[in-house]
Amino acid sequence: VFQSFHLIPTLTAAENVAVPLEIAGVPDALARARELLDEVGLAGRTQHYPAELSGGEQQRAAVARAVALRPKLLLADEPTGNLDSATGAQIIELLVALNRERGSTLVFVTHDEALARHAGRSVRLRDGRVLNGQL
Repeated sequence: VFQSFHLIPTLTAAENVAVPLEIAGVPDALARARELLDEVGLAGRTQHYPAELSGGEQQRAAVARAVALRPKLLLADEPTGNLDSATGAQIIELLVALNRERGSTLVFVTHDEALARHAGRSVRLRDGRVLNGQL
């Protein structure tokens, strides 16, 4: 999950989320993509193109795409950075559930203290120096 969402501009939100599912041969990829978009609060925006989505909606679509295949490792750079606090909490819960229920390892960079509190281990940096924890 990147700060630049890399959504394909000619595909709808649902089609963007379905891409990795289709490549992996998941049956009913588009239906599963719609379910994932519903989980991130975008049920009503599945047929919209990236240019028609707000920055926060694009971020949620990118998160849905990133978790679509239930990865063993998820790298996320500011996964709640463009979201209001309520939507950010929803995404945090989705990421925590991915970790807890599916055993995925999450590695994220964040300034969001609410997200950081969910980390099993954290390393705090300031000006390129480790403040606490170990790399």
